[in-house]
Amino acid sequence: MTVPATSGPVSVRLLGRADADAFLDAVGRSRDLHHPWSYPPDTPDAYREYTELDPARRVLGVFRSEDDELCGVFTISQMFYGPFQSAYLGYYAFTPFAGYGHMRAGLELVLRYAFEELGLHRLQASIQPENHRSIALVSAAGFRKEGFSTRYLKIGGDWRDHEHWAILAEDRRKS
Repeated sequence: MTVPATSGPVSVRLLGRADADAFLDAVGRSRDLHHPWSYPPDTPDAYREYTELDPARRVLGVFRSEDDELCGVFTISQMFYGPFQSAYLGYYAFTPFAGYGHMRAGLELVLRYAFEELGLHRLQASIQPENHRSIALVSAAGFRKEGFSTRYLKIGGDWRDHEHWAILAEDRRKS
């Protein structure tokens, strides 16, 4: 599989400069959905830094197939190779597309990309325990809860507890 990829209701592709306006518009209308869970970049400079300046991060947009509307984002970041072959997965949907299955369909494509194209062995998603929709997304995709960390990440100015959910490449081959 290569990005861009399409499966049913969605396609996934790396975000670039041409997507900046759609991304920033989506972030602006989705603040109530994102906070307190996530604070995506909300300025042109922050977007450029987010999508272009870190070679160990891939920012993938989930687009609705029928009209190419940006429904959400997945990030694969802090990619390590060698004996670790691991990365972190982050994600958020955009209003009004949350709750319609776009992120679930997009996650399948992202997992294929991570394991087949990037050659990763493991992906970890760290999720605030109260974010039930986010936990349901990774759980349905086959991630396993591996642990809990108190005051793990500083988000929105506050240190927040997180659960750690992970999936291995061989877990995907079994399903």
